[in-house]
Amino acid sequence: MSTVADLLKRPEVKETVLKTVQLDGQVVLKIMQHCDGALPAIVTGQLLGLDVGQTMEVTDCFPFPSPEDEGDSSTNYQLDMMRCLREVNVDNNTVGWYQSSVLGQYQTQEMIETFISYHDSIRKCVCIVYDPQRQQRGQVGLRAIRLKDSFIELFKEHKLTGKELREAGVGWRDVFIEVPVKIHNSSLAQALIADLNPAPGATAGDLDRLSLANAGYLSKTMGNLIECMDDMLAEQGKVSMYHRNVARQQQQLATWLQKRKQENIARRAAGEEPLPEEDPALFKPIPEPSALDQYLVTNQIASYCDMLGGAAEKGMAKMYLVQALQKATQQ
Repeated sequence: MSTVADLLKRPEVKETVLKTVQLDGQVVLKIMQHCDGALPAIVTGQLLGLDVGQTMEVTDCFPFPSPEDEGDSSTNYQLDMMRCLREVNVDNNTVGWYQSSVLGQYQTQEMIETFISYHDSIRKCVCIVYDPQRQQRGQVGLRAIRLKDSFIELFKEHKLTGKELREAGVGWRDVFIEVPVKIHNSSLAQALIADLNPAPGATAGDLDRLSLANAGYLSKTMGNLIECMDDMLAEQGKVSMYHRNVARQQQQLATWLQKRKQENIARRAAGEEPLPEEDPALFKPIPEPSALDQYLVTNQIASYCDMLGGAAEKGMAKMYLVQALQKATQQ
């Protein structure tokens, strides 16, 4: 027979997995305008919306003040903006933030710490990363980023050594998760777009996408990739130094233990009390360095490789197109 406590007990609500981030058209335009206007500086802003099942609906956003404009009067800027939006019946639920990036550079420890600060109150927090340079090259410059739940738990427990991450089955690909982005427009906006006459022929934007001048983009990306490789070598040097120190300590411990055993043999022969053969204060365990920086650098290297591969693929396609056009004009 059910008791009153069983009847009043709330059923456990199973947390759904976020599969899609839906951005309103005005949100995309606001993000692009803010990030493009602040180049080459990195800017951020707040995302507002609703968590609807497996979809995070982002319906509005507003920019954060730049570091030069921050002061005592802007301490409560975020709360003031959300209060003003609430007064005009606009969604004021925080669902994450957006930020700009330069050539795909966003995988930093500061981003992870920001995710952790949001995670306690917003379980499905997302970050929209916008790359203006990538957008100018005709590629999609928007991407939605999240942290994997298993990595968040390890980060909170400060279990970031290589051994602890391997035991948990968390690799460098398991730090950030990219969520598919869907652009949504209201029915009035869709009706307006359908009513507008299409532009005759090719536009200036279409011609810009056919540009073959990508040497500057490739050289900058290669330069950043080389810097990441140097960082990776530095991280590997830290790991090698740790293993050398551990091996040196073990050798010193073996030498000390052998000496102590010989000393105890002499003390027993003299009828004296033997000394302990374990001294925890003498040889303390060397802490293993964190593997987080190595994971982040590896993620950044993979991102640069994908960017170079995509640029090379599009460049080859354009060259074949130009070659076909030249042959057609010569005939």
